Amino acid sequence: MTQADANIRSSQAIVTVTGPITPEQMGFCHSHEHLFLKKGQSAKIDPALQIDDYDKTIQELRLFQEVGGSTIVEAQPVGSGRHSRWLAAASRETGVQIVASTGFHKLVFYPEDHWIHSADVDELTQLFIDELQQGMYADGEEAWPQDQIPAKAGIIKTASDFQGVGGRYYRLFKAAAQAAIAAKAPIMSHTEMGRAALDQIKLYTDFGLEPDQLILCHLDREMENADYMLHVASTGVYLELDTIGRFKYHSDEEEIELILKLIEAGYENQLLLSLDTTRKRLKSYGGELGLDYMARTFLPKLEQGGVTQAIIRKMMYDNPAKAFSRRK
Repeated sequence: MTQADANIRSSQAIVTVTGPITPEQMGFCHSHEHLFLKKGQSAKIDPALQIDDYDKTIQELRLFQEVGGSTIVEAQPVGSGRHSRWLAAASRETGVQIVASTGFHKLVFYPEDHWIHSADVDELTQLFIDELQQGMYADGEEAWPQDQIPAKAGIIKTASDFQGVGGRYYRLFKAAAQAAIAAKAPIMSHTEMGRAALDQIKLYTDFGLEPDQLILCHLDREMENADYMLHVASTGVYLELDTIGRFKYHSDEEEIELILKLIEAGYENQLLLSLDTTRKRLKSYGGELGLDYMARTFLPKLEQGGVTQAIIRKMMYDNPAKAFSRRK
C-alpha cells in the first residue's frame, strides 16, 4: 500500500474497483447504472437485462468521458449477474472510476435453487463484509461464491419488491444492515415504484444505521409519489432519481418539476441523479439514450427549467461524494 492509499484509507474514502479515492476525486458521477449483466435469470425476465459485450460497454464509457464523466456507481450485486472482472478491467482501460455493489437484488432475479434463498443471516453478513473489505467474487450465480478477485465493492445494494421488508426479505435486510455497520459502508436500496421506502428506513435505523448512510432509489417512477418523496426526504436519507429519459413513465419535464419541488422544500443536499441503464438504454448496444444523455440533454433542460448550476453541481458532484463515502 502506498502512503497516498494509506492517507485515503484513514479518511472518508470512496472505494472503487481500482482502489480508494477521496471525495474530492470523485468528479461528475452517475449514481446508479448497470454496465454489465451476465446472461441469466434477469435476462429470462427481460432481455434488456443482458449487457454482456465488453467492447460495447467500453464504447459507452468513452461517451461518458466525452461529456466530463468521472465516476459511475454500478448497482448489480453479487450472485445476480454482476461481472466483477469486467468492471475492474473496464475501469483500468478507460480511467472511469467505478463503485461496485455487494448485497442483494429482488428475489425474482434469482433461480429458485439459488443460495440467496437459504443462506442464513450470519453467512450473508460475512459475505457482504468480505466483498467490501477483501475483494469481490466473480462467480456466485450457480453456487456459493468461490472465485475472489482483489477489486472491492464500495457499497451494499439492497432491494424490496411489493412484499416490502418482511417475509423472505427480512433476513437479507438484517444481513445488509450488519455488514454496513461493520464495514461503515453506505447502502443503496431499490424500491418498487417507490413503495416501502419508509419501511426500509425504519428497519435500517432500528438496526443502528444513520439516515445519511442510506440511499433510496426509484421514488421518482410515479409522479404521484411527489408528496411521499418529501416525507421520505425529511428523514435525512439520500434520494436517487433515475427516471430520466424513461418516457414510458413520464416526461423529462415532469421529472424537472419534481426535482424543483424537492429543491424548493430544502432537500438539494440529498439528491442524486442517474439513468439506471439497461441494454435498451445504452447507445453502444443500439439503445435509445446513452451515458452521455444526462450531461448533453437532461442537465441543460434542468438548468433551463430553473435549477442553478450550483445546485446541479451538488447533485452530480458534491452529494455523490458524500453519499458514497465510507463512514468514519
